[in-house]
Amino acid sequence: MSYALELKNVSVIYGKDTPFETVALNDISTGFEQGKITGMIGHTGSGKSTLAALLNGLNKPTSGEILLFGESIWAKPKEMKKIRSRVGLVFQYPEYQLFDETVEADIAFGPKNIGLDEEEIKSRVRLAAEFCGLSEKELKKSPFELSGGQKRRAAIAGVLAMRPEILVLDEPAAGLDPKGKEEILSGLTEYKNTYGATLIIISHSMEDIAKYADSILVMKDGSVYMQGGVEEIFMQAERLFDAKLDLPQITKLFIELKKRGITQSTDVYTVGYAKKEIEKIINRA
Repeated sequence: MSYALELKNVSVIYGKDTPFETVALNDISTGFEQGKITGMIGHTGSGKSTLAALLNGLNKPTSGEILLFGESIWAKPKEMKKIRSRVGLVFQYPEYQLFDETVEADIAFGPKNIGLDEEEIKSRVRLAAEFCGLSEKELKKSPFELSGGQKRRAAIAGVLAMRPEILVLDEPAAGLDPKGKEEILSGLTEYKNTYGATLIIISHSMEDIAKYADSILVMKDGSVYMQGGVEEIFMQAERLFDAKLDLPQITKLFIELKKRGITQSTDVYTVGYAKKEIEKIINRA
């Protein structure tokens, strides 16, 4: 298996050697497969956001190594800017970081900053806007004229315009309506497919993770609790409950149907799959 990013024995300890010492991450070793979408889930305080901030060098681990395609990201601290152009990080509620006069100028800020020519900047802005579902008309507006969902798209487009090989997103669809969620997550998937990028998506929505992720990393109390394929993880309901997590609503429905002797399938975690299983039940009746 080829990892785009790998953590080896990584720990993060806040207030070390003081009475307020807190272990945020405890000796984590894990990897994120190249060209795939990994969904990261875990209860509040499990260490998800702490881990995300390590992946592009925003924070430094107390101990352990973070490898980008096999090389430590901290081997040359003065070149951290290059690392951050390769590993894009989108914080929760990134719309609060918009600042330029127009949406177009905001998306162009990163590419301009790395010295790309005008033609390349325009091309990147246009493509990033397309991935995020922004129209030509919206590009000409002030960011402050946009709705909350449009601002989120603009902020994510600004990161996509940098063409990162790896994209780490902390709750990219939080607070959006179902249509907005679908458009943003579909656009990110399209970006991944177009450029062979690696995506790491942190989300509280088990439904979103089930639909878009190739694999899942479950965090619990600063440690990796479970990691594996989507089906493999969702079949272990009791372990997920033990990690203070919930199952997708559709999976809960099929667990109830099994209790009533209607089906034997409980590894149902997307609506599309559920539809096929329900059709089988109806046809057997």
